[in-house]
Amino acid sequence: MVQYLLALAPTFLVLALFLLGPFNWSRHHTWTRAVTCALVAAIALRYILWRLTETVLPYPYDGLNFYWVWFVFLVEMLAFTEVVLFLVLMSRYVDRSAEADKLARVFFARDQRELPTVDVFIPTYNEPLDVLERTIVGALSLDYPADKLRVYVLDDQRRDWLKRFCEEKNAIHVTRGDNSHAKAGNMNNGLKVSSGDFVAVFDADFVPYRHFLRRTLPFFSDESIGIVQTPQHFFNADPVQSNLGLENIWPDEQRLFFDEIAPSRDVWDVSFCCGSCSIARRKAIDAIGGFPTESITEDLLTTLSMLNVGYKTRYLNERLSMGLAAENLTGYFVQRERWCQGGIQTLYLHNGPLRGPGLSLFQRIMFLPASWLVQYLVRFMILIVPIVYLWFGLLPLYFTDIADYVSYQIPLLTAYFLLMLWITPTRYLPIISSAVGTFATFRMLPTVVSSVIRPFGKPFRVTPKGSGNEENQFDRYTFICIASLVAITAAGLLINIVPETTNVQGQFSPIAALWAGINIIVMIIASLICFEKPRRLFHAFKLEEAATVDGIPGQVVSLALDKAVVAVPVETQFQSRSVMLKFDGFTPFRSELKQVTQRRRSIARGGDRQAYYLHLHFELSESDRDKMIVKLYTGQYSQDIRDIDKVAVSVNLLLRSFGRTRTL
Repeated sequence: MVQYLLALAPTFLVLALFLLGPFNWSRHHTWTRAVTCALVAAIALRYILWRLTETVLPYPYDGLNFYWVWFVFLVEMLAFTEVVLFLVLMSRYVDRSAEADKLARVFFARDQRELPTVDVFIPTYNEPLDVLERTIVGALSLDYPADKLRVYVLDDQRRDWLKRFCEEKNAIHVTRGDNSHAKAGNMNNGLKVSSGDFVAVFDADFVPYRHFLRRTLPFFSDESIGIVQTPQHFFNADPVQSNLGLENIWPDEQRLFFDEIAPSRDVWDVSFCCGSCSIARRKAIDAIGGFPTESITEDLLTTLSMLNVGYKTRYLNERLSMGLAAENLTGYFVQRERWCQGGIQTLYLHNGPLRGPGLSLFQRIMFLPASWLVQYLVRFMILIVPIVYLWFGLLPLYFTDIADYVSYQIPLLTAYFLLMLWITPTRYLPIISSAVGTFATFRMLPTVVSSVIRPFGKPFRVTPKGSGNEENQFDRYTFICIASLVAITAAGLLINIVPETTNVQGQFSPIAALWAGINIIVMIIASLICFEKPRRLFHAFKLEEAATVDGIPGQVVSLALDKAVVAVPVETQFQSRSVMLKFDGFTPFRSELKQVTQRRRSIARGGDRQAYYLHLHFELSESDRDKMIVKLYTGQYSQDIRDIDKVAVSVNLLLRSFGRTRTL
């Protein structure tokens, strides 16, 4: 017992250091980040040196197990390298909002006639009107002088209905004779017919906030800035949130990158363009010969090409647009497979991180697609190491004592999890994050392998969005992979309980059993993501605004382009199902009363009392619909999840797991 308590001493020390240090520090100061990341790096180095000197080098040559030990260690070295790069990256942080304030005061103090001209590009291929109208109306509503702003809808399907819509809205509809080079080729064609000093790009499903240009343009006062990128936020739940039933209590998967990693990349001058929600200097685009067409991720390659000629990318971590996250698993994997393949393609290109001129050694390292190349291989190894041991008796390391393992690995895992909880307290939970990574592994690992072997030749695929994309699917392939590994892992545990059938001996067995049990839990949660839930085509925003229904005062608590939920006093009576709805900024319009529900809430100054919830549907006039788009999608509301309710997440997942198990 004393031996194991001593083995846990390093873990207790890590906990104490975090409780006394980082958890009492601001996570946005560079010195606190540097100290904390250095601490975790030291613990990781201690672990990897132990692995090499005590568990790998002493292992005798005994055939297959010898090679297995070395293979596992090499994969672990890849993971260690990725972790070190991550720690170096996250050791610094910058918030450029104050800088944006200062620059804007000078930039917009000039005469309006001296402001630069801006072209807004909206590249589109197959998106329907319900997606495009929000983006077009939002772009036309940007707070910028009308004579300095042009909105170009770059239509690669040459649709007559879209041309008519653009003419009605005073946007410029642009087509070309073919679809060569996909999105990059489409935008290069846009460059030919436009002449603005700056080019802002919004994917067809992203709506810019009205003050987007007023926050981003001032950064170009520095002539070395080629691109300013802003984060991508979403007004719908992504498939992970939706399928796990965590839409209102767990943030979307991309928050970790856009809210935490991207600002840290920026301070190191390794920030990169993410395509949509960005603005570029035309002179810089011309300097690299237009948007690069060699990769299916033209955004990343645009940054690298600009770095080659001396231009930098800046990142402003402010919510300045809102769009559609991938709406189902098909779109989710189309998107991520494209990002993965495009990142790996840069390794083979003349303007990529290995061969591109003008890059520092640090920039070359930080632009390597290390995460794509390593993360899924590591996750797959985590799943199969206990299986290989339980079924074939192959040890992953020269194992001496449980106490040694506890003394070196547990402190590292503890330190890493505490670091992530400190750096991103509202974006990370170990079990959920591991489950999401595990779920993606079975589709993404083959993409990584095929992209390394054959990086080019796979065509650009547009992420499906909007109406016509409602089909709910069951990810049979991923579910079968996960279910098979769960069954194999569980069977491996069972056969080793019985002495007559056991394949293993020695002290590693309890570690393997615990490892296998954790893997099963993670995979069960991952399997829940395979079951798609029905999605909503129109997304409602929660709000609290005064309104009247047939002259009766109430509050709008939920609002979309075609419906609203209004709370009114419980004693309210209506003579007709057709009522007049009125709230700030809109003339009264007729709405159809579809449903009435009742629950307790505070109405105006009446305190906590029962209220009727009126579910109203309506069809707005064209002008009012445009006003509603501007109201809902251009900066007044958000769907952000500010904090993680850890208890709610745990209970929800337990109920989902139990319910799904009973269904199956």
